[in-house]
Amino acid sequence: MTGAVELTVPAAVARAAREFGDAEAVAEPGGAQGFRLSYRELDERVTAVTGALIDAGVGPGDRVAIWAPNGPEWLLAALGTLGAGAALVPVSTRFTGPEALDVIGRSGARALFVAEAFLGVDRLGALLAAASGEGGEGAGLDRLGLVVRVPQEWDAFLRAGSLAEARERAGAVRPGDVSDIMFTSGTTGRSKGAMTSHERSLGVARAWAECARLGPGDRYLVVNPFFHTFGFKAGILACLVSGAALVPQAVFDAGEAMQLAEAERITVLPGAPTLYRSLLDAPARADHDLSSLRLAVTGAATVPVALVEQMRLELTFDTVLTAYGLTEAVVATMCRPGDDPVTVARSCGRAAAGFEVRIAQPSGEVLLRGPNVMLGYLDDPVATAEAVDADGWLHTGDIGRLDEHGYLSITDRLKDMYICGGFNVYPAEVEQALARLDGVAESAVIGVPDPRLGEIGRAFVVPRPGRELRTEDVLTFCRERLAGYKVPRQVEFRAELPRNASGKVLKTSLRKEST
Repeated sequence: MTGAVELTVPAAVARAAREFGDAEAVAEPGGAQGFRLSYRELDERVTAVTGALIDAGVGPGDRVAIWAPNGPEWLLAALGTLGAGAALVPVSTRFTGPEALDVIGRSGARALFVAEAFLGVDRLGALLAAASGEGGEGAGLDRLGLVVRVPQEWDAFLRAGSLAEARERAGAVRPGDVSDIMFTSGTTGRSKGAMTSHERSLGVARAWAECARLGPGDRYLVVNPFFHTFGFKAGILACLVSGAALVPQAVFDAGEAMQLAEAERITVLPGAPTLYRSLLDAPARADHDLSSLRLAVTGAATVPVALVEQMRLELTFDTVLTAYGLTEAVVATMCRPGDDPVTVARSCGRAAAGFEVRIAQPSGEVLLRGPNVMLGYLDDPVATAEAVDADGWLHTGDIGRLDEHGYLSITDRLKDMYICGGFNVYPAEVEQALARLDGVAESAVIGVPDPRLGEIGRAFVVPRPGRELRTEDVLTFCRERLAGYKVPRQVEFRAELPRNASGKVLKTSLRKEST
């Protein structure tokens, strides 16, 4: 049984150094020289970051924001922050200057690590411009005592700090201390900061690693953004507790991912269903040796059975799993190795990480209760009480069902259901049918107003490369497989669908376009 002292991230870093030693912890082969660290070296670098933060005045309970892409500096800054007893505030690289300013300001961040330029955007410049326009010079950034541009100022930042003091500070961190404040995507309103403790974050990581059978010898290509709960907790922390090597990719590119998989002998590659579809459709796939791939973990309301079968057959994955979670709970259910393709595609697995799952009646809403539910929303007791009831059940806003074996299927979001002619229509069911139409890469279905039926379905369809589809092809296919009220009345073809940072389709954007 793990002792209390091992339930903090700094303790996990120290333990990994002792247990995994010279095994590779981080590998970023890109750039002029590449970047590789063993677990022992990782511990040393993290301690140096902690010392530099202490020297800059960052103390226990402070907040440190990171606005940068996946990379070694992000990982080291995050782990060093937790060693200093501060809480991590990840900021989405998809945010504009005003959006980032909002999160940094509301979190009361004491320090900021920022990529000065990423995807052609001067991040710090955008932030300062937003602050000037928001309410005067520096508005929203008043508490920042330290700003480090990465990678430009990284080496200079690391020169400060006492290693002895850093070790002492890291040893004083407690399991119940806040480890991170993850702001929700804000797709249904202003984002909220979900607070989690060290113990809970590590609990999620260990549970995920156990279900995935992650361990030393695995090489994990982390495409999911570090600023997202999955990238940080089921990525960075899962590697830390299991001894797997982490290989970050800043922006997903199918060609680069295949090159990394071949060169680094990647074994684990989680991602959204579209990631695997991109690999399957990549013209150069046959030119790469992907035989090292063993585990894929994905999740969405719609994961076609055919895609799971193709991933196993054509991408050589031994195991394909689906999982379900959200910012407030990270990973609540997972399939297990050995589950058949139909179970994997049509469910999100059974309870994991000590969670209980039940379905509220009559709404069908999925409720979760367990040791890794968030502590609450930052400075928002009303929203916290609305999300987590008096009995400790987290209200997810997802509609689902449980089978006789405890496997959860997400049928839709409460807000996505629409009523056509008096009948409830769950878009995910329609999307699941469309996924079987040859030539469809993905789809999204929403309800739009109709004077006669109240609402009707509009399907946004993304064709696969090189395939041509007509509206009548889509409608005929649906009529043969769905009840009349479920068949979309309108079809719109798109090159791509709008998404949030975690890869989920932004149906709110599609609805706005349709009004």
